Amino acid sequence: MSRFDVLKKLMLKHRYQLVLTYLLFALEMTGALLRPFFLGMAINDLMKNSYDGLIYLSLVHLLYLIAGTIRHMLDTRTYSGIYTSLVTCFLSRRIHASEVSKLSAHSTLAKEFVDFLEFDLVYVFEAAFNIFGSILLLFFYDPAVVLLCLSILLPVVAISYFYGKKMKRLISFKNDELENQVNIISSANKPAMVRHYENLRSWQIRISDQEAWSFGLMEILVLVVIGAALLITHQAMGSTTILAGNLVGIYNYILKFVSGLDTIPYTVQRLTSLSDITKRIELQAGDFPEQEEEKIGNESIETELP
Repeated sequence: MSRFDVLKKLMLKHRYQLVLTYLLFALEMTGALLRPFFLGMAINDLMKNSYDGLIYLSLVHLLYLIAGTIRHMLDTRTYSGIYTSLVTCFLSRRIHASEVSKLSAHSTLAKEFVDFLEFDLVYVFEAAFNIFGSILLLFFYDPAVVLLCLSILLPVVAISYFYGKKMKRLISFKNDELENQVNIISSANKPAMVRHYENLRSWQIRISDQEAWSFGLMEILVLVVIGAALLITHQAMGSTTILAGNLVGIYNYILKFVSGLDTIPYTVQRLTSLSDITKRIELQAGDFPEQEEEKIGNESIETELP
């Protein structure tokens, strides 16, 4: 059984909690995405002395509030249970003394894996909602702005591809060093400990530098999108009448779109880290408690048989 099959089995064990969590998150993000649209509608309706738009805005915000509150309460219960299952799986093995350092590092990496599910995956989904949802809703306001947003995705994908290749190498080296930490500390060799922590610091600095360069390039693209969108809208205002509420909607969705773009490099980094983690944890089919219970039960039956 491959490590991905075992991780899939772990997710299936908590499937009901995960499905409920992500359904609530989808409702929460849908409410957040629709708020600018209904805010613009409320402004336009109030200018016509109508309260219909304000009522719709209130209902959407209430949906967002309820879904978000319940999801935040459910998150900790779900992901703390997943982490407990994951870490006890491979820490319950019978291991050789030489493997203690690596196993200790893997318990830390397991926490990173669960943090990815709880925080980063939600962050990724939010970015996807912002990017594709904003493009969809901008189409109803101004198709020209949609074409601008789509054109900027190609350089973003190119930047993310090269960024991901560099981060894969740096994260691998950092985790290699982390796996030796317990052995180095237990050796009580001060020069080795100093060298170990300097190496960790060096790899973290290099990772941070890559993040900074990626951030700078992405912000340049964000500036291009905002500036070009302003010019397009300005030209449209010269030829047609645009309602105030529509302007509010357009600029809110442009901001949501660029915030989604800002998330892409971070997403690439976390996915690269997750890939490295799944290679190192190396779960086995027999690591799961329920399988151990079945094994023990079978042994008991065999013992009772004549």
